[in-house]
Amino acid sequence: VQLQASGGGSVQPGGSLRLTCAASGFNLDYHNMGWFRQAAGKQREGVACRGSNGDNIYYEGSVEGRFTISIDHTKNTVYLQMDSLKPEDTAVYYCAASSPEMVISCATASGYTYWGQGTLVTVSS
Repeated sequence: VQLQASGGGSVQPGGSLRLTCAASGFNLDYHNMGWFRQAAGKQREGVACRGSNGDNIYYEGSVEGRFTISIDHTKNTVYLQMDSLKPEDTAVYYCAASSPEMVISCATASGYTYWGQGTLVTVSS
């Protein structure tokens, strides 16, 4: 089981980035998926999560309306489209997955079993 995250980089405020998380060894369709971030000196927090059946979409309050989580079932890949980026979005971003029977909390990033490596997003002028 592996999650490979990519797509981070440096962008100016107001810009956009799309993060990609490619899964191997399991089918995303049957798992809870999420994107999380950890800024320097802060705890990891949930950014956007999606339930295994495609519902129970969660967005952290500060990103709602700016970020979108989506899945390409044919590519077994989950995306995080990030628009109108702000300096406070600067963080290392991680993707994670859990089996549907797991008790999870997107907000606290608990219950997620499989984690990808982080990808750094820097928003700065």
